[in-house]
Amino acid sequence: MTWFESLILGLVQGLTEFLPISSSAHLRLTAAFAGWEDPGAAFTAITQIGTEAAVLIYFRKDIAKIVSTWFRSLYTKSLRSDQDAVMGWLVIVGSIPIGVLGLTLKDQIEGPFRDLRLTATTLIVMGVVLGVADRLAARDEEGGRHRAVRERKTLRELGVRDGLIFGLCQAMALVPGVSRSGATISGGLLMGYTREAAARYSFLLAIPAVLASGGMELKALGEGHVAWGQTIFATVVAFVVGYAVIAWFMKFITTKSFMPFVVYRILLGIALFVLIGLGVLSPHAAESAG
Repeated sequence: MTWFESLILGLVQGLTEFLPISSSAHLRLTAAFAGWEDPGAAFTAITQIGTEAAVLIYFRKDIAKIVSTWFRSLYTKSLRSDQDAVMGWLVIVGSIPIGVLGLTLKDQIEGPFRDLRLTATTLIVMGVVLGVADRLAARDEEGGRHRAVRERKTLRELGVRDGLIFGLCQAMALVPGVSRSGATISGGLLMGYTREAAARYSFLLAIPAVLASGGMELKALGEGHVAWGQTIFATVVAFVVGYAVIAWFMKFITTKSFMPFVVYRILLGIALFVLIGLGVLSPHAAESAG
C-alpha cells in the first residue's frame, strides 16, 4: 500500500463510517475501482479505531457520565437505577451479538463476505429497509403535528430486549455493504425510536465493538500483514474527517430524511451488478491474496 492509497482510504473511512452507506463496502469498492489490492478486514478494523476516537471525543461528556456512573453503581446500590448506569449495562448487552458472531464468522468476514455480489445485494436490501424505516418515522412525525399519535421512544425507554435487537442489527454490519449505523438506525426506527435516539445509541454501541475488533487486529501490524506506517496514517486521517462528519450528521438527522442515502445505496448496488454482469468488474476484484 502506498502513502497515497492510505490517504484516500483514510478519507473514505472517515467520510463513510457514520453515514448509513457502509464504510467497509466503500473501502472495498475504492480499492476495486482504483485497481489497488483490497485493504482487507484488518486494515478496515484498525482505521475504524480512528473514527471511534472521534466518537469518544464528540460524545465525551455522555461517555464520561455513563462510565463513571456505571462503575460507581457496582458498589453503590442507589445508583443502579440511574439512567447512565443502565445505559452502561445496555451498551454491554448490545455488544454481545457482534462479539459472538464476529469471532464465530471471522474466516467468512475475511473471505466470502467480501464478494462484491454480496456487497451489491446488501447495499440494495438494506437501502430498502432504511427507506421503509425512514418513511415510518416521517409518518409518525407528520402525524404528531396534526393528531394524537404514540410518540416515538427516547433512550430513556430503552430496555434489554431492544438493546439486544439493536445489537443484532449492528452485528449484520459484519457483512460489507450493510453499514453499522444504517442497520442499527433502521432497527431503532422500526422499533419506534426517534432518529436522534437511534443514531446516538448506534454510535455508543459501536465503541466497544470497534475498539475490540481494532485491538485484535493490531497484532497484524507486527506480523507484517498490514503496512503499519500507512495504516496509522490512514487512521489519523479517518479520525479528523470522521469528527467533522459526525458533527454534521447529528445535526442533519434532526431535520432531514435518510432518503438521499437510500437512493444512493440502491443506485450503487445496481451499478455494481451491472458492472459485474458486463464483465467490467470482477466480483473478486482487488481481493488480497493472503
